[in-house]
Amino acid sequence: MPAEDLGHEAAELVSLSNGEAKSLSKLAEMAVRQVPGCAAAHATIWRDGELAAMAATHPDPAELVDLEIATGRGPLALAVHDGQPVSCPDALAENRWPQWAEEALRRGLRSSVHLVRQFPPMTLVLALFGVRPGVLDAEGVPMAAMLARFGGTVFANTLAYGEAQRTATQLKDSVAARAVTDQAKGILMHALGCDPDEALRHLRRESQRRHIKVTEVAARIVADHGSGGRGTPSSQGAAADASDPRSTTRRAARNRAPEEDR
Repeated sequence: MPAEDLGHEAAELVSLSNGEAKSLSKLAEMAVRQVPGCAAAHATIWRDGELAAMAATHPDPAELVDLEIATGRGPLALAVHDGQPVSCPDALAENRWPQWAEEALRRGLRSSVHLVRQFPPMTLVLALFGVRPGVLDAEGVPMAAMLARFGGTVFANTLAYGEAQRTATQLKDSVAARAVTDQAKGILMHALGCDPDEALRHLRRESQRRHIKVTEVAARIVADHGSGGRGTPSSQGAAADASDPRSTTRRAARNRAPEEDR
């Protein structure tokens, strides 16, 4: 492959818009085109020892993945477990995984190498297969090793980017929830003449009584207060009571009455 084409494919692989599945597929395709002797490939992502995503250039290597998941034995399973590359110079002479070797030979795959890149809690395994014995080896395929390193960096960056996005979203939601809760506390403090701690305790009691989140209780109080205090008629039962801050404040006053009498 010309250098400019390799660069273009590498840039496409780096693109976060590809998504995990498309990036795995692109990595496997690049391995077949770039590594001499490689006739098929698959790329897998594992999270905490469980298969999270897989892409293969042909059905045969994909079926070998299914076999290893079912039996728990084979070069892929060993690579994931040990975090080290695993080579099979000739499936015809392979005695470590007889069932896997038999299935590989039945599909015309004589040699293989499984390369590993770890970025906890994820592991990337790039597996290459040859139709002739001895053409693939962990020490003799520098282009494959380079692609595995490159792929590992891409997925590690994607993982970090995704975690940063999730953290930002959680912080945004937390700030919004805090603002709604503080607003509801202010409404209760004004209606009941209580302090912030008592207003918060009231919200928590209502949350437990209705089996909903504190922020949901607060949002209902704020929403009804914003509409001028015109809640749903009380004749509609519990649902109306939950959305009417007047009933909420009355109930809070009743809860506080014994304490004031004392």
